[in-house]
Amino acid sequence: MEEQRRPFWGHWTAEVLVFHVPPRRCFHSWGTPMARMFTQSIHPLKPEALRLPPGIPESPSCQRRHTLPASEFRCLTVEDAVSAFEIEREAFVSVSGLCPLYLDEIRHFLALCPELSLGWFEEGRLVAFIIGSLWDQERLTQESLTLHRPGGHTAHLHVLAVHRTFRQQGRGSVLLWRYLHHLGGQPAVRRAVLMCEDALVPFYEKLGFHAVGPCDVIVGPLTFTELQCSLRAQAFLRRNSGC
Repeated sequence: MEEQRRPFWGHWTAEVLVFHVPPRRCFHSWGTPMARMFTQSIHPLKPEALRLPPGIPESPSCQRRHTLPASEFRCLTVEDAVSAFEIEREAFVSVSGLCPLYLDEIRHFLALCPELSLGWFEEGRLVAFIIGSLWDQERLTQESLTLHRPGGHTAHLHVLAVHRTFRQQGRGSVLLWRYLHHLGGQPAVRRAVLMCEDALVPFYEKLGFHAVGPCDVIVGPLTFTELQCSLRAQAFLRRNSGC
């Protein structure tokens, strides 16, 4: 059933930064309070490399080794909303004065589809995250900014943001790579889609996305390119994903 449109304003993704801003915006985020941990949904980072099907590039963590003490990846909950918003607010408001998602919108999506989010925690502290929702059309529209369509097969990535003290370390690439594997473990999700400014297109192309043309979504004076990534060999990904 189609979800009724909420009154709040739309958002794109940043680092994804839908993730939309020049490369430096991609990894923006602000200080965050400690996020509550739910051990039943925590996924420890595993050191072994994953084998990938054709079309999805090697993990950035395999290309460059990172030391990640006490690192955990898990889906976000509504309780993580404030921490996520503080990271996002510093990342975007300081640059453009706007946020892809505001606090009520973050809570909205985490309540409806927490399985389409992924957070990176260091010793219990949220340091980077992605929030997505399902979409049921071939291309993004203004409505896709605020709606979650449970019957859809496309994961729309609304925002990717990294805490300011953890930027310039390749974490955005690692998180996005793991997120795509996380989506590969969900049979209903067949592809991922996002929109970004032109300067960020090469970043996403390195991680398996391809540009499909100008996006129909416009936010103020900003225009975007729409990119998609096919999630092939889902059964393979489910068996081999570390997420």
